[in-house]
Amino acid sequence: MKIKEINLIADIRKDYAYSRLTEVTLPGNPFILFELWFKEALEAEIIEPTGMIVSTSHEKQPSSRVVLMKDFDNKGIVFFSNYLSRKGKEIEQNNRVSALFWWKELERQVRITGIVKKIPLKKSEDYFRSRPRLSQLSSFVSRQSEELESYQKLLDLFRATKKKFIGKEIPYPKNWGGYKIFPSEFEFWQGGINRIHDRIRYKKCENKWIITRLYP
Repeated sequence: MKIKEINLIADIRKDYAYSRLTEVTLPGNPFILFELWFKEALEAEIIEPTGMIVSTSHEKQPSSRVVLMKDFDNKGIVFFSNYLSRKGKEIEQNNRVSALFWWKELERQVRITGIVKKIPLKKSEDYFRSRPRLSQLSSFVSRQSEELESYQKLLDLFRATKKKFIGKEIPYPKNWGGYKIFPSEFEFWQGGINRIHDRIRYKKCENKWIITRLYP
């Protein structure tokens, strides 16, 4: 990339003026605000509103990827993955993670940190059974994060497995299932005019959430 093009990138700016976060309207529980923002993301018809960047780390080396939130309640956020993937192996070594939702159309992001645990096997299997059959097949044949000789090899494996299970139930792969993030901290970011953004942090102390405004 040429220096001139880099300078053009540096000049890209957007003023934010969609909304504000004010202390008088903040709920005491961050899950209430998260649910409100998520509903507004759905109403705004954002592409993949459930998409979140989950970051894990091992031996001081972080790694990040986009996964899809599949459920949440007032305790945590659920996503599904291959337990033998890079993220799965790193979670086994260090169960402290962060997650980031970026809803650009609403000029909002939510950053979450906490610990992650596997959900009960029965819930993972129930969700697996609820998925479209071809999605079940994809999870069954995938050796996520392992090296793959060619895309064609994956297609051949998928087709052979599909043929093998015609008229049969696809076995639930025990190396695949759900994780639940139990947050200890939320940070809600709302874009503001002239870069005067709102940053509100909820930090869990024992059984209480402490609310703090941060400099943008």
